Amino acid sequence: MSDCISADVLVAEIGSTTTVVNAFAGLATPAPRFLGQGVAPTSVQEGDVTIGLQGAVEDLERNLKSKVKWQRMLATSSAAGGLRMTVHGLAHDMTARAAREAALGAGAIVKMVTAGELQAYDLDQIKKINPNIILLAGGVDYGERNTAIANAKKIAELGLNVPIVYAGNVACRDEVVGIIQARNQRVIAVENVYPRIDELNIEPTRGVIQQVFEEHIVHAPGMERIREMVHGAIMPTPGAVMQAAQVLYRAIGDVVVLDVGGATTDVHSVTPGSDEMVRFMVSPEPLAKRTVEGDLGVYVNVRHVADLLRPGEADRAGIDVGDTLSSWQPIPTTAKQYDALHLFTKKAVETALDRHSGRLKHLYGPGGRMTIAQGKDLTSVKWVIGTGGPLTKLPGAMEMLKNAFRITAKLELFPKLFTVLIDHDYNLGVLGVLSQEHETAALALMKHSLNYKEV
Repeated sequence: MSDCISADVLVAEIGSTTTVVNAFAGLATPAPRFLGQGVAPTSVQEGDVTIGLQGAVEDLERNLKSKVKWQRMLATSSAAGGLRMTVHGLAHDMTARAAREAALGAGAIVKMVTAGELQAYDLDQIKKINPNIILLAGGVDYGERNTAIANAKKIAELGLNVPIVYAGNVACRDEVVGIIQARNQRVIAVENVYPRIDELNIEPTRGVIQQVFEEHIVHAPGMERIREMVHGAIMPTPGAVMQAAQVLYRAIGDVVVLDVGGATTDVHSVTPGSDEMVRFMVSPEPLAKRTVEGDLGVYVNVRHVADLLRPGEADRAGIDVGDTLSSWQPIPTTAKQYDALHLFTKKAVETALDRHSGRLKHLYGPGGRMTIAQGKDLTSVKWVIGTGGPLTKLPGAMEMLKNAFRITAKLELFPKLFTVLIDHDYNLGVLGVLSQEHETAALALMKHSLNYKEV
């Protein structure tokens, strides 16, 4: 090994099975550099996350054939089970949905959503879930107050001793905060997620959820020693990918990011939609939206994906699904397994996009046919980005994403004209974390990984 390589920042991605450490240098210069990666098994289940972190650093040093010293380490994490969350609002299509959007965008795992006053069954379910954080909303500003106040009393009486975020009607904010504090429970009040009819305001809530995640993760089993190595920000991995998508949106325009993994497929979109569709929309959508498809992983949930294949689809690809699944592995080792992974990834991508995208609907009444639009309008999206293991490593991933938005789609609000980019360095999430401290450098590194060319 040579003497030593100096890195400005290491960013660790602590997954449920592997820990990846990424090294970056020159972050204060016009030419920031991605030095390389190191990988090791995640050691959270063994009781000490730093074993895996140190192993990944040692692997990085082997890859670079040099010792590495660094000034600061940041991290993303999907290990330790994530941040379990329950969400409680007034009307399901309004405040409850707005609160859920805020939670998902921050990378929380939403275990329960309720609308209206909590009942005994709901309270029992909350206790069984044992959430790490509770999000309480309800009512537009200066509108209905009683539901939020009643729910605050019932949640406080549970005595779960977890942070309660109040993001509801400002008119009863002080009363709600007082009710919760009187029970010696921690409460964080933020701006209303649904302050006026047809207006979403989810960014303040997202920020608080990510703050609570960082507080929670350092006390999770196996993660207690993480601050011995990670001194900077720790973000949930999905929240970090969303952060990267928002940085890209500000720089290059409307974007969709697809992240296919072993357990889930996440879709992140940052777009206000098109002027053409605004007049058809019947309810607001957030600028930045994330959907999580928990049945569309290509390893843990691959059987669910296989069940979605249309008759003859596997045969045309030359895949015997039963035989393939009997020996399925996290990383393919044969040409046939790679072909099967391509097929399963394609199905996961198409299904996740269908679920994420909005669509037009025709309603018929005495006045004739009326057209409305529901869900996320992607028609103005200019960039479709693939990340996650399969989409960054599989040959043909770019063509797969091009074909996922069917040209023949009539009712789906799919992009019209777009360019596909692939996260070749597979570090979009870690660059999302890096952007919190070095946004200009992180953006330059994202563009390099995506082979983005200025128009």
